[in-house]
Amino acid sequence: MSAIIQIHFILLALLATLFTWLVTALGASTVFFCKKAPADTLKYFLSASAGVMIAASVWSLILPALDYAQQQDLSYPQWIPVVIGFFMGGGIIALTDRFIDSLSRKGVKKRPLLLFISITLHNLPEGFAVGCAFGAAAITQAPADYTAALILALGIGIQNFPEGAAVSLPLKNEGASPLKAFFIGQLSAVVEPLGGVLGAWAVSYVVKIMPLSLSLAAGAMIYVAAKELIPESMSGRRPTLSCLFLLFGFALMMVLDVALK
Repeated sequence: MSAIIQIHFILLALLATLFTWLVTALGASTVFFCKKAPADTLKYFLSASAGVMIAASVWSLILPALDYAQQQDLSYPQWIPVVIGFFMGGGIIALTDRFIDSLSRKGVKKRPLLLFISITLHNLPEGFAVGCAFGAAAITQAPADYTAALILALGIGIQNFPEGAAVSLPLKNEGASPLKAFFIGQLSAVVEPLGGVLGAWAVSYVVKIMPLSLSLAAGAMIYVAAKELIPESMSGRRPTLSCLFLLFGFALMMVLDVALK
């Protein structure tokens, strides 16, 4: 861990989000091996991803945001900036949803395209979340905070795999070549390194925004999990099994975050 701490935090954020992008590309590469999208299997992956995202939002973002708020000499309750940031994050993604709906009303009805836009736009706050975590760790210089940032990147990487497949496989089913479907699938995560660098820079530049920025990223991730991943994952033939995968994803991320600190 001491070797990692010596690396510049913005470079760490960039490398971590390049990893999450790579995992998305691995998910998109399933078009070269699957003739048809395995609908039920994909839903189970999405359900586990939702569990990972929810756990990561709590242990790696909201709880640290509350800790940083308590460390500041504020004239108001420390939870206020965390709550504000949380709702701001959800609100940003809600506006994104309205933008996607407007595209649909204008005739853009192909579900793969809408799914690509949705995943691309929510990948930005995911990258921002990783960047915020590394920026916060650089300020505290606490090994536990660096570990939490690495675990957050790992969790987001895990849930990016089915997202890459969720974009590329339907595109292939609609007639796109495997190479084109793969390219578009991995492209959905190209914004994550941008979000990572932006998040790390923002937190390091203004220390007092850490509670707001971390909780903003958490709100965005919770909204995406509740609005996109969970409904989609529960629409299959075995919703009970999907629920179990969600619990598994949540427990896995919780154990990783707690056990490795």
